[in-house]
Amino acid sequence: MVTNKRKISILGSTGSIGTQALEVIDRLQDKFEVVALACGNNTELLKRQCEVFKPKYVCSNDAALKIDGAQTLYGAQGLNEICSNKENDIILVAVSGKTGLKPTLTAIENGIDVALANKETLVMAGDIVMPLAKEKGVNIIPVDSEHCAIHQCIKDITRVDKLIITASGGPFLHKSKNQMNNATVEEALCHPKWNMGKKITIDSATLMNKGLEVIEAHHLFGMPYDKIEVVVHPQSIVHSAIEYVDGSVIAQLGIPSMHLPIQYAITYPERYEGIKSKSFSFSEIARLDFEKPDFEKFPAVKLAYEAGKTGGSATVCLNAANEEAVFAFLNKKIKLGDIYTITSQMLKNHKLVKAPSIDEIFEIDKEVRIKTNELIKNYKKENKCLII
Repeated sequence: MVTNKRKISILGSTGSIGTQALEVIDRLQDKFEVVALACGNNTELLKRQCEVFKPKYVCSNDAALKIDGAQTLYGAQGLNEICSNKENDIILVAVSGKTGLKPTLTAIENGIDVALANKETLVMAGDIVMPLAKEKGVNIIPVDSEHCAIHQCIKDITRVDKLIITASGGPFLHKSKNQMNNATVEEALCHPKWNMGKKITIDSATLMNKGLEVIEAHHLFGMPYDKIEVVVHPQSIVHSAIEYVDGSVIAQLGIPSMHLPIQYAITYPERYEGIKSKSFSFSEIARLDFEKPDFEKFPAVKLAYEAGKTGGSATVCLNAANEEAVFAFLNKKIKLGDIYTITSQMLKNHKLVKAPSIDEIFEIDKEVRIKTNELIKNYKKENKCLII
């Protein structure tokens, strides 16, 4: 039977973005057919998802997993098999970390559009990913609310003078630098606006997520770093904005809900009613506040700008060192303020490779992670405080 349904695969279906994407698809069952679902280790949830969405393929890190009616795949090779399947119209890449890079490249090589919810793909290899997508005529549609907002605002990128990326400010916006640096894991995970995975929530607490988003925006929209501005906006109503060369500013607004950017990305260029968590009402918004980020309190943003402008393997180092430091904080091995100090030290000592290949990127990533954990271990042994 001929169907006009858009065929989609979701990498990371059991994570925050993946589960919300399936909620969107559940409301748009007449528009989508799920080709494949992939997860890491949460196979119990994956099984329940398969009962509802009946994918042809499933992939996990459990080689023994069996799903009735579906072909089971395994690990990184399985992700690449999914992304090689030209039956897909679009693939949502919502896995975390460097795991998303190779599947994204595979999808692009096979001419499949990508809804990208994986920061590391562009932070690590934006200079490779975006030119390849252009060469293959593949759409890279951003899922992050900020980049999704910019994507919706832009009509002619050649007439855009500046990108304005908003940040909520996280849980420590109105706390002192000392309170922030010495915050507990529980305090850092208590985001005032967004419900996200642990790693990105910690990045939001340090504002490193905004730095990474600046690097992403540079690659997604081809905008120079000095034309990308970060603005703190605690209400999280304005998701981002653009300023045209004539001074006109266009912003995208909406309630804080990832359902909306996810739906936009996977249905692009169409729009459907789908999920609306709540209708937007200007009259119910008491105020909209904006302020410059405090780079002394949140130095991670400035560090990301510096890495982005340096280019090459600097952003690979930034991403790997920050991620390992975040994991160390979550495991209560270091303080929150140590994350910046560790990442900054790793960047300072990094030997730059100007135009690394994909293989070199993964080698550099591996080396940086090893050295970062050695640095963390040595400081712990000496019982030193890393905070400068």
